[in-house]
Amino acid sequence: MHYNWDWGVFFHSTGIGSEIYLDWFIKGLGWTIALSLAGWVIALLLGTVLGVMRTLPGKILPKIAAVYVEIFRNIPLLVQLFVWYFIVPDLLPQGLQTWFKQDLNPATSAFISVVICLGLFTAARVCEQVRTGIQALPKGQTNAAYALGLRVPQIYKEVLLPQAFRIIIPPLTSEFLNIFKNSSVASLIGLMELLAQTKQTAEFTANLFEAFTLATIIYFVLNMGLMLFMRWVEKRVRVPGLIALGGK
Repeated sequence: MHYNWDWGVFFHSTGIGSEIYLDWFIKGLGWTIALSLAGWVIALLLGTVLGVMRTLPGKILPKIAAVYVEIFRNIPLLVQLFVWYFIVPDLLPQGLQTWFKQDLNPATSAFISVVICLGLFTAARVCEQVRTGIQALPKGQTNAAYALGLRVPQIYKEVLLPQAFRIIIPPLTSEFLNIFKNSSVASLIGLMELLAQTKQTAEFTANLFEAFTLATIIYFVLNMGLMLFMRWVEKRVRVPGLIALGGK
């Protein structure tokens, strides 16, 4: 294949003020990071609550959490995004509808929809990781905590969750990386994140290979950086022998 690569195209003017095409990628990367981090905060907090619910004694709360997981984990992410962006706003009270559809900047309303979608979708997966981490701990720890007179909230806060999170850092890392990759669905509702800016650059310049190659490199570097950071965190908080003792 004979193709003349033109990497200088990213420094050409877009025709909009003093912007160059590289600026579009930088703006898109900013949206991608903002979407992913905001969605991850929701996913981690809600997923932790649901994971705890799945391991609580009784039947009602574990079933509620299980239903949530089955619904959000088994409906495609794209379908959920369209529901949150096109359908849910029409179900809101009139005042909120007007605020969301007319008062907000279109990019802001799209941002809110994507963040909620990513957060709730990923929370179902985080829930299962948290549940697995809690159930992997020796049963004797819970019994000992009860014997010390700790209440259920104290047992989870002081005994179970600190250890469970150490165990599940590797799978949580995968979910953290996935939310960055899944953020690309935002381009389908007009939010100019990295993938959308890549498509736009390819259309404006006709340099398809350069645009998507740069996007690939950015995604790779971003995810590799996150993975290395999470590996560092795992080493810092690791308790020797903890995983080997899990479930015994």
